[in-house]
Formats: sequence, C-alpha cells, structure tokens
Amino acid sequence: MPSVDQHDPNRVIVFDTTLRDGEQAPGFSMGVEQKLEMAHALAALGVDIIEAGFAAASPGDEEAVRVVSGEVEGPVFCSLSRATESDILAAHRALSHNRRRRLHIFLGTSPIHRQAKFNMTADEVLEQAVNAVSFARTMFDDVEFSAEDAIRTEPEFLADVLEAVAIAGAHTLNVPDTVGYSTPAEIHELFDYLKRRVIDNHPDTILSTHCHDDLGMAVANTLAAVKAGARQVEVAINGIGERAGNCALEEVVMALRTRADQFGLTTSVDTTKLVGVSRLLSKVTETPVPRNKAIVGINAFAHEAGIHQHGVLADARTYEIMLPQDVGFDGASFVLGKHSGRHAVSKRASVLGHDLTGNLLSAVFAGFKRRADEIGEIDDTELLAIIHSATSDQHEHRGAHAPA
Repeated sequence: MPSVDQHDPNRVIVFDTTLRDGEQAPGFSMGVEQKLEMAHALAALGVDIIEAGFAAASPGDEEAVRVVSGEVEGPVFCSLSRATESDILAAHRALSHNRRRRLHIFLGTSPIHRQAKFNMTADEVLEQAVNAVSFARTMFDDVEFSAEDAIRTEPEFLADVLEAVAIAGAHTLNVPDTVGYSTPAEIHELFDYLKRRVIDNHPDTILSTHCHDDLGMAVANTLAAVKAGARQVEVAINGIGERAGNCALEEVVMALRTRADQFGLTTSVDTTKLVGVSRLLSKVTETPVPRNKAIVGINAFAHEAGIHQHGVLADARTYEIMLPQDVGFDGASFVLGKHSGRHAVSKRASVLGHDLTGNLLSAVFAGFKRRADEIGEIDDTELLAIIHSATSDQHEHRGAHAPA
C-alpha cells in the first residue's frame, strides 16, 4: 500500500521534485551534500514525498538517493525509473534501507513518443507499462506510474494505460504536462474524464498532476487539475526544473491556503518556512530568486507606491492578501523611492527617531524626491542624510534671520 495516506479527500499530497526534475535542469545541479542539506529543509517544511533523484541515471545519482533517503527522516523517499527492470533494480538498491519508499515509473504514451522515441505501437507501450509496474510491485509496496506527455496522448488510450497499471498495482497515477502545453480548461476536462473513467472504478488510486511552465501556466494548470480531482501535486521550490521549470511549490500551497473558499483543501506544508527554503535553494544553486517572484521574492510584500503604502499603513488588507509572516517574512517592507508618498517618508523617519512636521517635513520630502530621482531606492542611511541636510538648512535659515 502507499506510504502516504491517500484516503483523505480534502488533503493534497505534496510531492517535491526539487532534487530530481529541478536539479536536472541546467544551472541547478547539486552534489550529494547539497541535496542532503535541501532534503533536511524540505522535511522540515513538511512535504509528503521527496523525489531524491533518478538512481539509474548515474552512479552518483544512485549514491545521492541512497544517502539522502538514509539520513533524512519524515517524508517518503522516491526515485524515478524508466519502465525497465535495470532502472527498477537501481532504484531498489538506492532505497532498500528505507521502508518509507516509493518507485516512480515513467513511460511516454503520446503518439510522438511512441513513434519517435520507442518505435512502438500503442499496444506495446501498454504492455511495457503493465510489465514494469508488475515487476516493481515485487519489490515496492508503493508504486507511482507517470504517462509521460500525457496531455498530448489520446484521452481514451491514456485512460486504458492508467487503468491497466492500476490493476497491476500502481496506486498513484500521474498525468504530466511534460512539455507545458496544456491550458487550465483543457487539463480540467481531462482530469475530470480520468477521474470518472479510472479513479471511480479503482478507489485505492489517486490522480497526480505534474505541470511544466513552458507557456507560463504550470500553477494555473495544477490548480485546475486539483479542482477536477487530482490529490497529489508534483512541484519544486522556486519553480525550478526542465526548460521553463516546474510548478512552484510555494505558489500552489499558498493558493490552496489563501483561496480555501475556492478549493476547501489542505496540505501538510508549514508555510512559515517557505521563504527560508527558497533562500536556501538560491544559495545552494547560486541562482538568485527574481525580486517579483510570487510568494518568496523580496518584492512580494514590498510597497513603494505612495497610495499603496498609505493603504497598508491604515490596514494591510488593502493591498496584501496574505500575511508576510505566514510565508516566513518578518513583515511588510516599505521601499522608499520616487513613487513613495509623504506619509510613508514621515513614518519611516519616525521609526528612525525623527518626528517630522510642518516646514521640516516639506523640506525633507522635497529633498527625498530629488534624491530618489537620482538613485532610485532610498535606504535608511540616505534618508537620515536628507533629514540632516534639511534640518541644517532650517537652522541656518533661522540663524540668518535672527535679530542682531
């Protein structure tokens, strides 16, 4: 049986593939020690499953899967595998010491994969899928099957394959948008069909979604699949992965949490650790997170526009749909720049120990605007210098007009 409880219809299983699909993308390669550091962080984050690697890909990858799954406790550990006995055996060697283990078999099912990659008929692909799952079940209680390029596979044939592998013993049926081709409406329709055709007849199985971001819709497609009945999401921190990347873990988890009114679903993730794990991955891979990255970018809860700053000071809910503390930030950040208003400048000056009113506030604000046009963001050092200059000017002005 699966190593993760799949019977709660209101819970979404979080399958993290940062260390496999994410790590195999150019620029994100990790050594064993780096994978181990990330795995500890992912376990603390509360993900249900960690896909630690592709054991058959290389001796180094097999070793990484073995070390990570042996030293980190909590999640189920998984290795990817092609639908071949040699790959399955490599995964079993790497995971043999861990009782909370899963094998993830993939096999291309679309016409282009059947013809260009395998030169196989549909019947031959179906037979190989069943044989691989049957063989895997002699060593693994928990087997997941992925129909690679599922979105470009004929729906009827896709359902035939998924039903056949379910009968052979696969408990998780993954329907990946391998090339990031789908749209939310299309993927919702497909998952709805597969739920009725396969899952309703095999209640011990669940549908999983794995979306790539080639058209910028990985998160939207994942959420559409969840709406249609998927109860496992395959995701990566910061959305790293092949080509344009995978569905971003932090975005899906916070969408489910923030829009509970729409989904009514939960995950096991401790969202207060999202920023920390994101920054750790950035450090490990030496790849900065874009400022405007949803949820974990430094601008996600930052405000420069004066109207926004004034609103947030009055009530954060005017412009923030989540609390920054909920994802691991200390609090909302006001970025002082040319778009900032007098209220925000006065507020920050007060925090720095300067209560500005009247002509002094006007002078500081005028100096602030001039300097912001020159350099952009105004940090505390710059603001203090502007305050000091304006204060000195006022003192000199008063001195020049004092009676002799």
